[in-house]
Amino acid sequence: MTTTVTQIEAVRTTITRMQVEFGKALPAQIPAERFVRTVLTALGMKPELGTANRQTLFAACMRAAQDGLLLDGREAALVMYGDKVQYMPMVGGILKKLRQSGELSSISANVVYQNDEFDYELGDEERIKHKPVIGERGKPIAAYAIVRTKDGGVYREVMSVAEVESVRQRSRAKNSGPWVTDWSEMARKTVIRRISKRLPSSSDLDSVFEADNEHYERSAAPAPALTASEPPAPTTVPGPRQSRLKASLARRKAVTEEPILIEATPAGEEVANDGSDVPDAM
Repeated sequence: MTTTVTQIEAVRTTITRMQVEFGKALPAQIPAERFVRTVLTALGMKPELGTANRQTLFAACMRAAQDGLLLDGREAALVMYGDKVQYMPMVGGILKKLRQSGELSSISANVVYQNDEFDYELGDEERIKHKPVIGERGKPIAAYAIVRTKDGGVYREVMSVAEVESVRQRSRAKNSGPWVTDWSEMARKTVIRRISKRLPSSSDLDSVFEADNEHYERSAAPAPALTASEPPAPTTVPGPRQSRLKASLARRKAVTEEPILIEATPAGEEVANDGSDVPDAM
């Protein structure tokens, strides 16, 4: 116990001494003293941070400072994986960065519960209607976000609990931390992450999302199996879909004279790899 207390005190002393370095990384509107106080408070509320790998702890604090987020549990939090520490942007921090982008006039995100009055429509005139019940609201059933941009655009996103849970299952912290103690906040953050893909972005916001992505597993699609009658595709960059189809037919005809069965694909279908396999969230 004495050793643990000594370690925690040593970490608190080092964090305090790093105030000048934090001040150089923080935006002007956040005083370094305030940032250090939130870190010390986080250490007090979660003593195990004081016995974690110090290099990762200090690096996580510095990265939060560079992104301009306070480690107060609302804008950002410190999360442990084994003895290593990472900082996790929270819903308050992402909302803060979105508002600071200067492109939005309003943004909101909420969780819908069983006993709430909720309805939404897609199509030419999308709309969301949500009237929370006063009293027992029941279990969560969905989360949604609505964004209005300064140029008059309106964006809406709705996710079911199953979709939110699918994102959670890819999280490295799915069974601990905010996903356990603050599920509704993580659900709000998840739907905000998804709708943000359609909004004007900025380098500051991208940095925050990059930090959040590190808490999720990337899913890689398995490579398609090759058959004896279908040689590997050339390593050159493929052209339009029609050209690839003709090339494939030509290669197969050269190998076999058997009839070739072609399955129709939707017109205009495109194959893209723009990073959309990275999970939304939290």
